[in-house]
Amino acid sequence: MNPYRVVLADDHVIFRHGMRKIIEEIPGLEVAGEASDGLELMSLLKTAGTDMVILDISMPSLRGIEATREIRMLYPDVKVLILTMHRNKEYLYHCISAGAQGYLVKEDSDVELFAAIETIRKGGIYVTRLLAGELAEDLSQLYQGNTQLPSEPLTPREREVLKLIAEGKSNKEIAELLFISVRTVERHRANLLGKLHLKNTADLVKYAISKGYVAVFP
Repeated sequence: MNPYRVVLADDHVIFRHGMRKIIEEIPGLEVAGEASDGLELMSLLKTAGTDMVILDISMPSLRGIEATREIRMLYPDVKVLILTMHRNKEYLYHCISAGAQGYLVKEDSDVELFAAIETIRKGGIYVTRLLAGELAEDLSQLYQGNTQLPSEPLTPREREVLKLIAEGKSNKEIAELLFISVRTVERHRANLLGKLHLKNTADLVKYAISKGYVAVFP
């Protein structure tokens, strides 16, 4: 069986080397390369033959969230795991909205890294345990007070579009997967925001998680 190839992107050399050591001790995993910033990462991906990128949010040249969007657009089969010092749920939602399949805080990376990689490999979304409680609290707020939502006002097509949005797919990718036009996807996205009384893509991701359209493994 071919090894699962991982690229590491972080501007701290010592941290990258530590991650490489942990990953290379896991059977079936291989570090395909390292990058110190977002632009170097995008150049590396042209030739590295990568299955997953593990990257920091706070990188020079091209920051982690922007790099995630680029990866999802250019290499849709490549998984993205954010590994960061930011213990902040807003960063979490922005990263998932950009297309990342996982969010892991560095202080727990030695304990949770293997679980995060395995969850993402199997098609799930991994959220660090440090934010799991806040995530659950946020989702519960969707059904309280002014943020209460209808039980299920969506059409089957809207549910398909919502699931793909939550998985980080672009409008173009959704259109190709569902055999519809990009303009139709845009209309569905606008209808979703209107029906659910939500403001942006991050809110759609929260809603999709709360409804079980996207699996989260804390």
